[in-house]
Order: sequence, then structure tokens, then C-alpha cells
Amino acid sequence: MAKTDNMAKEDKSIGSGWHFSPDAIHKPAEVDTAAPPSAGRRSFLRKGAAMAGVALAGAGGGASVAQAAKLTVPEWSRTMGKPIPPTDYGMPIEYESHYVRTRSDVFVNRQNYSDWSMSPLQKQQGIVTPNGVFFERHHNGTAKIDPEQHRLVIHGLVKRPLVFTMSDLMRYPSVSKFHFMECSGNTLTDWREPRSTTVQQSHGLLSCAQWTGVPLAWLLDEAGVDPKGKWVMLEGADGSGHLRSIPMEKIMDDVLIAFGQNGEMLRAEQGYPIRAFVPGWEGNTSVKWLRRIKVVEGPAHVRGETARYTDPMPDGKWRQFSMEMECKSVITSPSGGMTLRGGPGFYEIQGFAWSGNGKITHVDVTLDGGRNWREATLEEPVMDKCLTRFRYRWNWDGGPARIASRAKDSTGYVQPTVEDLAREREIVGFVQHHNGIYPWAVSQQGEVTNAIG
Repeated sequence: MAKTDNMAKEDKSIGSGWHFSPDAIHKPAEVDTAAPPSAGRRSFLRKGAAMAGVALAGAGGGASVAQAAKLTVPEWSRTMGKPIPPTDYGMPIEYESHYVRTRSDVFVNRQNYSDWSMSPLQKQQGIVTPNGVFFERHHNGTAKIDPEQHRLVIHGLVKRPLVFTMSDLMRYPSVSKFHFMECSGNTLTDWREPRSTTVQQSHGLLSCAQWTGVPLAWLLDEAGVDPKGKWVMLEGADGSGHLRSIPMEKIMDDVLIAFGQNGEMLRAEQGYPIRAFVPGWEGNTSVKWLRRIKVVEGPAHVRGETARYTDPMPDGKWRQFSMEMECKSVITSPSGGMTLRGGPGFYEIQGFAWSGNGKITHVDVTLDGGRNWREATLEEPVMDKCLTRFRYRWNWDGGPARIASRAKDSTGYVQPTVEDLAREREIVGFVQHHNGIYPWAVSQQGEVTNAIG
């Protein structure tokens, strides 16, 4: 795929309209510094505050008018608060009841056992996705497993087959790592047509968490792997018996047997009491409700890696085991379904970038459909195989705009255009692993819509 040493380039060779040409990231030119991300945070805040003052006062008085407005004492400042319960599990306040997962509004599913539930990325604050809205993908509904009865078996090409109870596993030393998880079908609904109306529907099969568990390499070391064992089969305990084959190199590198997520035990829908977690790889490899680990000589070629989770190629063949999630980004604010209600002026463009092959090193933002690209600011922490938040300070002039982002990771890989992907893969209605640049259109009224196609 395309690589470049300097992403923040201006491509002067392209004409009008959308400009995500396959060659755009190769053209050497000067960085467009018309509105650099480092241009005076104080100035940005000062001008933004002045505009807020105008909006509050309904006149041109600026921030001083806002500061002079009378601040009333509301009812909640004059009454007792809610009593503290003796025990409870905290829930969001009712004013945030809109922060929920949703099913796909593109593919209407008439049953409730094999489907997606998508994370509201447009409302996520920071890089960690709360457990209650972490995306879901089910093949046979949510299994309810008694941890006292659950067993994990390691067998196959090992010297000592092992059986673990949950108590056994919880006695091992554990590690905690921040990583994203993404379904390989994320964004597939919008390959050539603008079918999704929000970023939740287009990119909501993406979430990020702190995962806690035992490195699988430690358990395999205890079992003693036969040198012939080059792959590992992971099998789930739910009714679908979901199974995936993973190369031994990846298993021994960073795969976890996870029991914790964001400081608590896994939720049922995330594989309670234990799941595999395979950092940077498509979500279906992180088998939930894990019950069996079998060391084998080669992949099993089961349904989940032959009829499903494969990619059609131009030569008529299908690509198997394309499990790494490549570098990708998307603007989450402003994004589809939102409106810039304050009129022309200062706004902050925000979004996420991620790569299954390393760290994000660079994100550029375009305001004009790809003619020019401007460097965005990466917000710390920037971690391996983890969501990275980017920001760009935008002075919107009130005219139509075409915004998008493109990311670069620590391997030098640059997020491709849809045209790049189309040349590499034969398209049969949709494409798995769609990591192409994704645009939004902003109208003169400030309304933001999907601009694919």
C-alpha cells in the first residue's frame, strides 16, 4: 500500500470536486499553513469565547457582554441532592440516556442472535470506550456462563495437556494493556454509496479499552509446545462454537487470555468469564467465552476463515487470514447528523486514528475535498495498537466544506483512498477491511452529511 515520508502535502495537480486521487499522497509540495494547528490556542479560545458571548447576548458585545450577564441560582443549588444508596452499580445520569449502542440502520436484520451493536463514537470522550457502549458482534446471541463451572482446556501438540478453572487462571500474574478492537466489517456498508447517516453507523464497530488478563504465551510455556505446533485454534463456548486459527508467532507475541475490561470483569456480551484478545487483529479472532485452545500444525480452515472473513481479489481468488487491521482514521466531530449551530467561526475538528501494526505517527485533515492537507495535533497518550485522538482548529468561513482525515502509522503505511483499495480487491457488493479515507460534507447551513461517492 501507499507510503510517504511526509503526509502533510498539497497536491496541486488535481482539479475540482473531490480530490482523493490515488496519487495525492505522493506529490511533494509545501505544507498548507493557512490555519496551522499550533496557531495560538489562546487566540482560538479568545475568539471562540467572544463568539459565545455574542450568541448569549444576541448582539455584538463579545465576551464582555457574556461576562456581564446575570447568573441565576438554579433549583438544584438550593435543594438536597439524591441520597447515597448503601450499594449500587453506577449508571449515567438521565440527561445522557442517548449515549447507547444501536443496531445497524443499513442492514435490517429480522432476528436477534447474529448481528452488530454499534458504538456511538460521535459521543465518546477520550480514547477509552465505556463498557456499556463497547461494540458487539454476536453469532448466536449472548452466552450466560457460570464461572464456577467454566473450564479452559489446552491440548493438541503440547507435552502436558492442561485444564484450568477460573480460580486457577486468576492466581496467575496478570497484565493490563490499552488496545482498540475493530470488526473487519467496519465501514463495509459505505463502500461506494453514502448509506450510513452517522459515524456510529459507518464506523461504530470500533471501540477501545484497557484489557486485563494472562498472556497466552505463559500458559503455553507451561503446557510445553511441540516444535510441530505452528498454529493455535481458539474455540468459544457459546452456541455458535466460533473458532479461529491464529499463527503461533502472534500467539507468543501479545495475545491475552482476558478476564478484565476497563477495571471490571468482562461483561457477558464481551465474553464473560474469559475471552481471547488478539491486539491489532480483526475482532472475530478475539474469540469470546473461550473454552478450548488446541495447538496444531496448520490452520483449521473452518467456516469463519473460508466462507467468512476472507477478501475477494482481482484474480478470482480469495485472500485468507487477512487479520491485521491496517491504519485508519475518521473525523467524529463534526460528523454525519451534526449541525454547526453557531454559524461561521471557530470549531475544533476531532477524530480517532488507529493501526493494528503500530502507533499513529501523523494525521492530516482536508477541508476542501483533498486539494490541500493540513497537519492535525495528536493528543497524548499515543500508544501501540490503540485509539489515538487527533484535533484540528478550524475557522469555518460559512461556505460548503468537504472534510476528511488520513493517518500514517509507525511502519510508514498511509491510509489509502477508496481508489487504492479498489485496485487491490475485487468488489462483490462490499469490502472487508475497508480502511479508506472517509469524507463528510458541511453545507452552508452547517449541516453535516455523508459524502461518500
